[in-house]
Amino acid sequence: MMRLNDPPLALEEAGDAGAPLLVFLHGVGGSRHNWAPQLAHFGGRFHALAWDARGYGDSIGTPVRCFTDFADDLAAVIGHFGGRNGSGAHLVGLSMGGRIALDCWRRYPGLVASLTLADTSAGAAPPPDKVAAFMALRRKPLEEGRTMAEIAPGIVDSIAGPGISAEVRAALLASHSALDPVTYLATLEAVTAFSDFPPLAGISVPVLVMAGEHDPIATPAFASGMAAAIPGARFEMIAGAGHVSNLEAPELFNAALDAFLAEAA
Repeated sequence: MMRLNDPPLALEEAGDAGAPLLVFLHGVGGSRHNWAPQLAHFGGRFHALAWDARGYGDSIGTPVRCFTDFADDLAAVIGHFGGRNGSGAHLVGLSMGGRIALDCWRRYPGLVASLTLADTSAGAAPPPDKVAAFMALRRKPLEEGRTMAEIAPGIVDSIAGPGISAEVRAALLASHSALDPVTYLATLEAVTAFSDFPPLAGISVPVLVMAGEHDPIATPAFASGMAAAIPGARFEMIAGAGHVSNLEAPELFNAALDAFLAEAA
């Protein structure tokens, strides 16, 4: 682990600092540890980074007040690790991380070389009934005094694919259970309140959209429609996976990302 001072973020890194920058962004219930299979795979070709977003894991600082705080933090990370050289960073965002990646491109286009939007509703708000169900499963139990560890199994089982391994389920339970509830609730509010998405047709960097075959939140139908609205975007469905496709099917996820980056980088 390494730590930045401004902003005060914890990161894992792999690869040569002189290689193209590849940044992995976790979802609302995740951490930098969720990207271990990708750091191991891509560290040979890229300077690969995975962060704990502010208030998550080993990153300190106050929870987000508005969703754009994440993009500001990400811009600082890219600048620190060489994004100023004009080539920008290749951003890979899962779920909430996809929204952060797209918002970073909207606000700091010169820092972004490509976007991979995985299992995410980046670019459009999901249907209100899905938002309500998503929030009810997470916020209400905490407001009633339950702990993150107590609600983690219900959350993980609601987003995972039917073939999730015991090892991956345990990893997701650990990342959810370790969350600070104040940070978690603040992030949920910021994510669901944010709607300032750029028009998908105006995205001008290479884009890969991925969705797990069994993702109940950002379904393959939704994700493929999102990809169709972005000029030149690719779409890949990750067979057998649910909402955390990079952990549930890392070989398929990495292969799709490899093929995309071979052209985008």
